[in-house]
Amino acid sequence: MLRKKEARVIITFHTTTAAMQTEALFRRQGQEGRLIPVPREITAGCGLAWSAPPACKDTLTAQLREANIAIEEIYELVI
Repeated sequence: MLRKKEARVIITFHTTTAAMQTEALFRRQGQEGRLIPVPREITAGCGLAWSAPPACKDTLTAQLREANIAIEEIYELVI
């Protein structure tokens, strides 16, 4: 059965280390989302991205800034 496509915020990273730090941070914070392979519509440095509902975008970016975790780009896609 095919999964229904939905809008997602996709955060990409230059390094795998930053992606793993993000996953650890968001798990501790109880944030919604998960690490995924970078969607084919995007090219990104390390090949991993954080996928979350669009409503989480501002909270996630604020937490990343506060934790001083460098990101590559933020996208909004339907995947």
